[in-house]
Amino acid sequence: MIKGRKLSIAVIGAGSWGTTLSLHLHRKGHRIVLWEKYPEKAERIDRDRENRAYLPGFPIPRDIRVTSEFGDLPPDLDLIVFAVPSQFIRAVAREASAYLGNHPVMVSVVKGIEFDSLKRMSEVLGEELKGASIVVLSGPSHAEEVVVNLPTSVVAASLEEKKALLVQGVFMDTRFRVYTNNDIIGVELGGALKNIIAIANGISTGLGYGDNTMGALMARGIAEISRLGVVMGADPSTFAGLSGVGDLITTCISKHSRNRSVGLELARGRRLEVILKEMVQVAEGVPTTRAARKLAGIHGVDMPITEQVYNVLFEEKDPRAAVDDLMLRDPKPE
Repeated sequence: MIKGRKLSIAVIGAGSWGTTLSLHLHRKGHRIVLWEKYPEKAERIDRDRENRAYLPGFPIPRDIRVTSEFGDLPPDLDLIVFAVPSQFIRAVAREASAYLGNHPVMVSVVKGIEFDSLKRMSEVLGEELKGASIVVLSGPSHAEEVVVNLPTSVVAASLEEKKALLVQGVFMDTRFRVYTNNDIIGVELGGALKNIIAIANGISTGLGYGDNTMGALMARGIAEISRLGVVMGADPSTFAGLSGVGDLITTCISKHSRNRSVGLELARGRRLEVILKEMVQVAEGVPTTRAARKLAGIHGVDMPITEQVYNVLFEEKDPRAAVDDLMLRDPKPE
């Protein structure tokens, strides 16, 4: 970070996480523009000075600009933060590319895998924003806790060390600690795939199973995430860190976890389409389960928890039968 200079930053996506990061970066003294896709929603946020749909109760300062037009973005941007759902990031990046000029540093805080291409978010951004420097910011970081300034630690991952250090400096303060990492593959896969295990833990909890089951699901979950990650080029040690087991534990146990909530509702016998229709925000684990299952098949990786979550989500398998099938798999060494 350039010491003593306020940076010009655009946050693309006005969900709970994008809004929270806008407030966090504003507190640090940076100049912020928050982009919302839908004009009527942008106008409402700008008028109310509050994101009542996704982050109610937290005032948005007047000097945070809110817009739905990429043409309104300042020409001298230093940093752009992408915080839109994974299945929309390509279209948004493509639309934004015509307005970004000299391609400032791009930060992805999106946790998912694009289903059609099976590509990670940094790969999608790299294709649409050619020449951009991309940093992934990931880790156990629910917006509901960051916005009230509870201690949080995350990872900034990039193939360019200087860019990871830049992002570390921009985001880090006494309540938001940022580590750096060069394993962008592992950091992104850990952040995306843990949502599948969170759905499984929600199912387990909803069925009335206990801590033993939860511990087993988390341990075996990180094992299958690591298997796929290593085959795809990740450093196995990454999955023992914040963006791996740290994010997985948080997402599996937290009351704020949308993916865990999906599992809870499935265990109560509700249909997936009804659950998703009633949700205000996106549960990334649902589309990620489809993508991960496909990747597991392509790479020949055994992912039994992912397989059973897929069956419950998309094949209407009874959740109890899915757990039974996991327990009765052929015995093997750990």
